[in-house]
Amino acid sequence: MENVTINKDGQSVVEENEQTLSTPTVETPDPTPASFFTRLKALIALMRPKQWTKNGAVFIGLVFASELFHLYPLIRAIVAFIAFCLVSSTIYVLNDLLDIEKDRVHPTKRFRPLASGVLPTSWAKATLVVLLGMCAVLTFLLFLIPSPPDIYRSLGGANVLFALSIAAYLVLMILYNTHLKHIVLIDVFCIAAGFVLRIIAGTVVIPVVISPWLYLVTCFLSLFMGFGKRRHELVLLQGQAGSHRKILKEYSIPMLDQMITVVVSGTLMSYSLYTVQGQTGNHRLMITVPFVLYGVFRYLYLVYMRMDGGSPDEILLRDRHILAAVLLCVITVITVLYLLPQP
Repeated sequence: MENVTINKDGQSVVEENEQTLSTPTVETPDPTPASFFTRLKALIALMRPKQWTKNGAVFIGLVFASELFHLYPLIRAIVAFIAFCLVSSTIYVLNDLLDIEKDRVHPTKRFRPLASGVLPTSWAKATLVVLLGMCAVLTFLLFLIPSPPDIYRSLGGANVLFALSIAAYLVLMILYNTHLKHIVLIDVFCIAAGFVLRIIAGTVVIPVVISPWLYLVTCFLSLFMGFGKRRHELVLLQGQAGSHRKILKEYSIPMLDQMITVVVSGTLMSYSLYTVQGQTGNHRLMITVPFVLYGVFRYLYLVYMRMDGGSPDEILLRDRHILAAVLLCVITVITVLYLLPQP
């Protein structure tokens, strides 16, 4: 990659690099309709819709509490899912605004809309306001949707707790992008906390109570993916890892390998114990353990043999083996909890 010199507006030299990379140049004095749609497409890419699959954790409470086919809990969970998609996209936009210079020297992130110059920063800033506003509207909408008996009334109610959960997620991710991602280990634990907050939000919004084992499974699994992502970055960037992300200087591949071993063991043990000690399924969920084992082992194979793991959400959608294991596990869970007669 050529050295990038940024002018005052951050546009002119970026256009030259875009021509070198054979990508459309959209910064023109008099934008045409084509340039508008190019920017709109780049704006959608900036919001990372492919990573919205992570917000599927919101539905864990709905599924495992046997509320999937109840109308109002389903509607409330869908609204919560959309709200988390909006707030997570807000964080992705903020992250790209903060890391625009670092992304320009990254071998793959330099093609992102802001780093490549396809999308002006003014569009990204306006998008932040719009996304936060839409998320606030959806959160308020939950107050208008009926809910089952509110078991969290003594704590302020399901709607208030959901609003606090999504606010906590937003604050945590802002702190992560500004400070916490520069602290070794804390950076990965913040990612895990984000997933746990999604599950908490998905349970309080219905409202239901789920087994604590599911929170442990989520924590260990997200740590596994976080450490796998750090390992992928070290392998990909090699000697330049520290120049792109300073925190990578604090990690080493042997250290990450040991931590991955620990969290993988924790993931498998906590899920297995949930199937035995959880209050749902009457131990019949144990038949899903082989699917979880295969999915985890396949992911390990991709991390160590294919040098993959940089984007767990993309692996889920791209790798047919993991996708099949997830689908079979989901089908089995639904069969056990909803189709088989309960004792």
